Amino acid sequence: MTDHAHHSDIAPQGRFARLVDRVDDGNVMRFTFGAMLAGVVGVLAFDLYELRQQAGGLWPSDQASVHVTEPILPPAVETDGSSSGSQDPRENVQTDEALLKDAVRFELKPGGVLAATGSIDVGSSARLAAELDARGEYVQTVSLNSPGGSLEDAMAMARMIRERDLATLVPDGALCASSCPLVFAGGTTRTVGDKAAIGLHQFYAGTSSLPGPEQAMSDAQVTAARISRYLSEMGVDPAMWLHALDTPPRALYYLSTEEMAGYKLVTSTGPMARLQ
Repeated sequence: MTDHAHHSDIAPQGRFARLVDRVDDGNVMRFTFGAMLAGVVGVLAFDLYELRQQAGGLWPSDQASVHVTEPILPPAVETDGSSSGSQDPRENVQTDEALLKDAVRFELKPGGVLAATGSIDVGSSARLAAELDARGEYVQTVSLNSPGGSLEDAMAMARMIRERDLATLVPDGALCASSCPLVFAGGTTRTVGDKAAIGLHQFYAGTSSLPGPEQAMSDAQVTAARISRYLSEMGVDPAMWLHALDTPPRALYYLSTEEMAGYKLVTSTGPMARLQ
């Protein structure tokens, strides 16, 4: 065998070995998480498609602008007990359900706190922008008490909060569920009261139109990818959203204090004033 032939046999292997050596643990973890996410989203898309066919849509078309779960405080999703999450903090939430079901409203509180209470309807981000423009630099913190709603508006509100270098807060007695934690993630500092509830569940379409299973899967994957990239951008571990993907829309996965810290959803802890 000539030297040239011997070199041809080992060179590809050498190049492959050098390539493997350059793959760090972080890339491996990201690839693994991406594969897990794709699998969960695939199952989710078909489940949602079948559910919407059976029920005629998760929500009537006239409720598309405000996505509110019934009741406002759904039960915790059942777990096998291996996770510290999904405890059930509903008894700690002191809130008026009628207010939460209405479209989000903003109220200026002492100390530069802008309280956002209610469901995130289409147009909430525009109203928040108007409030912040009107208040100038007085607002330092956005306090949240919301069952969630429009995904697009929630992400727009969060980016607005981050661009203005504002803090976010979920005080004792308040609820922040569904798309609300995405708004919360926009804060440059993020604080949750010991007696507040942070809940996650599957995203879903708020219209009665039924896409085919292929389109449902595509839409679900695109949305999951957007949320994962968004959470990473905000400094939150996107693995947190796996709890949302495997929790039915009419239940909530309530994050524990340890999980919120582990996923870097919160940046500070401490006693909080109760919801006024």
